[in-house]
Parts: sequence; structure tokens; C-alpha cells
Amino acid sequence: MGIEKLTDKEEKQEKIVTMFDDIASTYDKANRVLSMGIDIQWRKQGCNKAFEILGKKELGQITDVATGTGDLLIYWKEEAEKNGVTIDKYVGIDPSVGMLDVAKGKVDFAEFIVGKAQELPIENESTDIISISYGIRNVVDRVEALQEFYRALKPDGIVVILEFTKQDRDSIIDKVVDFGMKNVLPRVGGLISKNYEAYKYLPDSIEEFLTTEMLEKELESVGFEMKYTKSFSMGISTLLVAQKK
Repeated sequence: MGIEKLTDKEEKQEKIVTMFDDIASTYDKANRVLSMGIDIQWRKQGCNKAFEILGKKELGQITDVATGTGDLLIYWKEEAEKNGVTIDKYVGIDPSVGMLDVAKGKVDFAEFIVGKAQELPIENESTDIISISYGIRNVVDRVEALQEFYRALKPDGIVVILEFTKQDRDSIIDKVVDFGMKNVLPRVGGLISKNYEAYKYLPDSIEEFLTTEMLEKELESVGFEMKYTKSFSMGISTLLVAQKK
């Protein structure tokens, strides 16, 4: 039997995973420096909005997809405790072994599984919440991933997406933000990680990504009902919360 050739999509996905393996050890430091810590509040708002919409005090499972180094799981646990919500199980899923190795070293309350967003290694209707922060942009088969989220969520389950969506930028402030994303971010990220190309990929991938409205329509096309959308910091980041009908 001959060796199967990777499709263009599969090859692109593998390159992205390898890139994250390469920057795993410096990822947290670079994130904090580049965002000046403001991303922490964005993540916590996503957690709190999900708890508010669900309105339950006991949940079986929260699944963080493209979990990276596990940051969002930490905020899920912290905000659950503040809201008096009991969570039986936390699961982090990521295709990057390097990222998960870092996550396991700092998060001791979650189960970590190597896996792709478009092929989630969890059962049908097994999780109350699925989150993905700054990861859906890196999934080549995005609609397949959204369908997987729908499959894995319990009825009325919540999906929380934080992402850098594409924006129409016309004002002077927008141009300043664009300059920072395209020129400052790659240099600073590259300096910290010793991998300039990885941080050049970020603004490039945002340019190639969807607008907020397009992502909302994709969520609705697989069966989700949009519940909440909010833009942060002059449109740099967007929070989308949707519910399984």
C-alpha cells in the first residue's frame, strides 16, 4: 500500500500545528506582553456570559478546544467558583502536543486530550459548554468543527468563541491598530519566541479570516442560535456566544 498524500488542507493544518509546537514554551509570556494582560478580561467575560445564559448551578463538563497552554480552563474554574457553579469535569483538547505539555504543567484539575476541533474525541451530547479562544481561525475545516461542537454539546449547551475577526478599518485609530498588528506584533512576538514567522502569521490569518457577521451565519447554519456578540478594544477581539437549539 502506498503512502497517502496529504491534501492541501491537511498540509496547511499540519503546518499550523507544527508552528504552535515550536512556540509552546514561550507562548504564555508572549501573549501577556502583546495583550498587556487585557485578554484575561475578555476570556472571563466569555465564561460569565455562558454561565448567565445557561442559568444552572451544576454542570457536568466544560470542554476547551484548541486549549493551548490551558489558560481558559483556569478562568473557567475561577469564574465557576465566583458564580457558585459546580463543574464535575474539565477537558482540554488541542492538536499540539507541545502546547498540551505546557498545559499539563500548570493545570492539575483537567483532563487533556490530543485532538482536532473538527474531530473531537468526546461523545455525542456529553458536554455542557465548549469554548475556543483564538483558535477557530486556525482550524482549516472550520464548518466541520462547528458541526462537531453541535454534536458534542448537550441540548441547550453553549459554545463560547473568542476570536480576532476581520474588520472594516477606515478611521485613523483603525489604521494605528492595523499598523501595530502588522508591524509591532510580529517583531515583539518574534523577539520573545525566536520565531518571527509564527507571529507574522497572526495578522495575516486575521486578514484571511471571516467578519463577525460571517462567523455568526456559520454558527447559525449548523443549528446554533446566537445569544450574545461583543467587540472588544476597537474591534481587535470579538466574543460570540451561541446555544444549541
